[in-house]
Amino acid sequence: MTDRTTRPLVIIAAFAGSLAAGLLVVLWLTGGFRNVAAPASIGGPFQLTDQSGQTVTEQSLKGKPTLIFFGFTHCPDICPTSLFEMSEVLRAMGKDADRINTYFVSVDPERDTAAIMKDYLTSFDPHLKGLTGAPDAVAKVISGYRVYAKKVPTKDGDYTMDHTALIYLMDRDGNFVAPFNIKRKPEEAVADLKRYL
Repeated sequence: MTDRTTRPLVIIAAFAGSLAAGLLVVLWLTGGFRNVAAPASIGGPFQLTDQSGQTVTEQSLKGKPTLIFFGFTHCPDICPTSLFEMSEVLRAMGKDADRINTYFVSVDPERDTAAIMKDYLTSFDPHLKGLTGAPDAVAKVISGYRVYAKKVPTKDGDYTMDHTALIYLMDRDGNFVAPFNIKRKPEEAVADLKRYL
């Protein structure tokens, strides 16, 4: 290759390198790296009541990893299926099930009282706690966890709820880790969870 053909390549490479360096400096100065590396802000302060009438707040999450599922007791399929799968994981954990928090948060406080939640959860693992509260308190936790929840009228004059069907995994400090994959063998889910104990 002659000097004539290599010189343009060297100039282009030098330009590309200086452009990349310039972009990195701009990102660093504007705090762009912090924004890229920061996890999504999911969670935050809340105050709800469990099925036994006990107050549960964001502080209740601390000290143990936590699984949180948002749903409602009139849900025909997704909610009972997810709660059954969570129950299977808790069963597979054995005594270690005491070392995690598991919450079912209602997105339908209008119908899901503590008493309704208590009756509903008798079909699932006893470690599962059902959380509900006043509509504004529920709206706050829905917003904090970036949950989609919308009332949808039905033909018979009643309503159902469209909602996010993720299970949230929070670490021992109450910080969001990732959506938790429940669609696998309970033993695989247990092995994953135990990393956060």
